[in-house]
Amino acid sequence: MSGSDSVSGFSNPFSEDGRFKVSRVDASDDLKESIMRAVELIGGFKKVIEPGDTVTIKPNLNTADPFPASSDPEFLRALGELLLDAGADKLRIVDSSMFRLKTCDVADEIGLCSVVGDLGIELVYLDEHEWVKKQFPNGKHMKSGSIGVPALEGDKLVVAPCLKTHRLARFTATMKSFVGWVGAKDRIKMHARRLETKIVDLASFFKPDLIVMDARKVFVTGGPANGQLESPNLILASGDMVSIDVEGVRILKSFEAKNRLSGDIWQIPQIRHAAEIGIGATSDDDIVVMS
Repeated sequence: MSGSDSVSGFSNPFSEDGRFKVSRVDASDDLKESIMRAVELIGGFKKVIEPGDTVTIKPNLNTADPFPASSDPEFLRALGELLLDAGADKLRIVDSSMFRLKTCDVADEIGLCSVVGDLGIELVYLDEHEWVKKQFPNGKHMKSGSIGVPALEGDKLVVAPCLKTHRLARFTATMKSFVGWVGAKDRIKMHARRLETKIVDLASFFKPDLIVMDARKVFVTGGPANGQLESPNLILASGDMVSIDVEGVRILKSFEAKNRLSGDIWQIPQIRHAAEIGIGATSDDDIVVMS
């Protein structure tokens, strides 16, 4: 699920004729069915989940502010049930919260602890574990960082990002979510200079097997903890974090709001740098949207 091989050598099972699939579906009251439809449109869970797999879910537990500031526990419940239905033997939800917050407190406050108890999922707080320095071979401005050891374990990686604007990084989606897996000192350094490109350098170390984005509610100003709330009521799925982030930004841009997402999507620093270092789609020609 992560490592030092170049992304160009990483086979993406959710592609068609050399293009990355991204699904966009309207969410219904049946959240589990809606997630299933989003993943089925790009090929289904069976493309990546095999019987006996240990699957790591990367949520957003940055703060205890309500969704979309942090993950909706019911979304994680539905996603977890589907992964178990697909044959996963063990599920782990792994993350750490922002500076000076205890992840265990955040998880408890948003109601995630009761969800994992119901499903028998392991909830791993990285701030209670060791960190190990890793090199980011594709990194340009951030070439290494301390990663929480449990984040390096497991067979498959499923990322479940929220979608919102961000005061410093312009937007938060898949690539930005990996900031929760890097140590506090490195986070501070990231925010001091070149945050947007360093986000991508860090994300380049990880190779998600599947991404399921919860865009039912989004912030289109401010962020990450609060902002102008809108309700696209969408769920997206893909195997490529650049493609799904591009489509996520399109959703944010569809609302009238004062943010820093105007202009060409491919010139937004996170997206531009991801294309430059080649960790996924590099233009709209590389993406096929399915709905």
